[in-house]
Amino acid sequence: MFEFYIVIVGMVVMLSCLIFELERPEIVIPTTLLLFVMTGVITPQEATKGFSNEGMLTIGLLFLIAGSIQSSGIVDHALLKLLDHSSSRKYMLAKLLVPISVLSAFLNNTPIVIAFTPLVKKWCEDHQLSPSKFLIPLSYATILGGTITLIGTSTNLVVHGLMLDHGLPGFTFFELSKIGIPITLVGLCYLIFFSSYLLPTRQSPKMTNIEALREFTGEVLILGDFPYLHKTVEQARLRSLKGLFLISIIRDDEIITPVSNATVLKENDRLIFTGDITTITELQSNKGLQLQSNSGAYFPYHHQLVETVVSHHSSLLYKKIKETNFRSRYNAAVIAVHRQNQRLKAKIGDIVLKPGDILLLVAGTDFHKKAPTNDFYFASLIDKKILTQKQKKQGWFSIVLLGTMILLVTLGFVSMLTGMTFASLVLFLFKIIHPQQAKQAVQWNVLMMISCSFGIGYALMNSGVAAFIANLLMEASRPFGVFAVIIAIYLLTNLFTELMTNSAAAVLMFPIILEVASTMNLDPIPLAVLVTIAASASFATPIGYQTNLIVYGPGGYQFKDFLKVGIPLNILTMITTVVLVYFFWL
Repeated sequence: MFEFYIVIVGMVVMLSCLIFELERPEIVIPTTLLLFVMTGVITPQEATKGFSNEGMLTIGLLFLIAGSIQSSGIVDHALLKLLDHSSSRKYMLAKLLVPISVLSAFLNNTPIVIAFTPLVKKWCEDHQLSPSKFLIPLSYATILGGTITLIGTSTNLVVHGLMLDHGLPGFTFFELSKIGIPITLVGLCYLIFFSSYLLPTRQSPKMTNIEALREFTGEVLILGDFPYLHKTVEQARLRSLKGLFLISIIRDDEIITPVSNATVLKENDRLIFTGDITTITELQSNKGLQLQSNSGAYFPYHHQLVETVVSHHSSLLYKKIKETNFRSRYNAAVIAVHRQNQRLKAKIGDIVLKPGDILLLVAGTDFHKKAPTNDFYFASLIDKKILTQKQKKQGWFSIVLLGTMILLVTLGFVSMLTGMTFASLVLFLFKIIHPQQAKQAVQWNVLMMISCSFGIGYALMNSGVAAFIANLLMEASRPFGVFAVIIAIYLLTNLFTELMTNSAAAVLMFPIILEVASTMNLDPIPLAVLVTIAASASFATPIGYQTNLIVYGPGGYQFKDFLKVGIPLNILTMITTVVLVYFFWL
């Protein structure tokens, strides 16, 4: 009984931390797992079993293969051709969403949305269209497409791995297509024909222009009578100004950025400040400092304004900007922060970063190479070079290799893990992927969360909490028959998904459906299919699925926009899934 209450309390605390964003999920979930090990609910072997699970290992290898295709640039260039100049909104949506949903069936949907969000946003701005009409449909189309094949999302592979762990046959490569293709078709029809009426006409905060520079930055000239000439920035007390932040110094034709505390000040230096620019006039009371009219023209060719979105898994989350060593870490300075389409007025250094925040940065031209994609998604377009012949060859080689592996897995010649291991080895042997690229391509925090979720699943089973929840589900829905039971399972999984990550929701629901299948004498396969689809179908909030978070800021959305468009799509997906699962399996 002690174990039962420990798990109940642990789960409530874990969900509360995730809902109220008290800490990053990859810290909350492993901490909960550690609690269950220390209290003896699960053994260390059960706690670490997820790290060797076949589904989890396959996800890691798929990151490498998808990364090689993505880094070649071949997908981005192909998708760019979809954006033409003279289409109606419905035709444009159809032209965009259909190929993207097909692509998402075979590639990780997160990098697709990361790559395409700035392209769509720029296209909308160039054609006086609202990005808010396109970006939520873009995210939803990739989520729907991910349900078509076994490798469409990490959730599909996680449930596949759990089934193998429990002696079940696992999914075949296209088994989920029976549900995935119909819900994708239904979802795309809804998005193409109805989403425009439900989505707002709203511009995202356009920050990368000269007006933005005037709003966010101010310039001060150092004169000959400045008392701190030839002294450091720290000695001149320019680091601790109220509401202002020194981002760069212009000296003749040289730009000094980031500015360190030890930088020595000279006559005629132009100091560029950001933050609460209304307080910059106070600097004029200091002898030897002269406020300049701000034309915004002092950003040189080797610097750029970049908009980025703080990711779900960023190492910057829930920290004040001044605690992150931002300038030295990324060679960039934050000059404004937008949250839920509103600019935050607080002192920049004191702002605590949250998922989905848009940061406006002054950065070097190499920023997009330095900044790890785990920390940021790019909301503004980075100029991409023309594809080289070598990149094209490598991109097509990776695509053909992935296609060959899919064929071999589908025909039953090799298992999914064996096929993906072989494909990854070939990429290394031909030097298409290098160790450093591999390290960046794999989303280690996602793997950590998934692996730890397996241990939490065992805690639910060992403590009897899974059986308790399963009994509650069955008692509530039994009078209405099996159909009601599967609706209840779908709704509970979907609720978990909106509160935490999709893969973690699937792992936590798996022991519950095993109990339901055992008690009601049902085949667990259809219930596993149900959980897999329900865990991916996260449309109602921006936090339930990371592609939603990527488009949240750049689309200028508010939380209610996801509810307005997502809830009808959730209902359509649920009805289609439940009816088809019942028809095909039960």
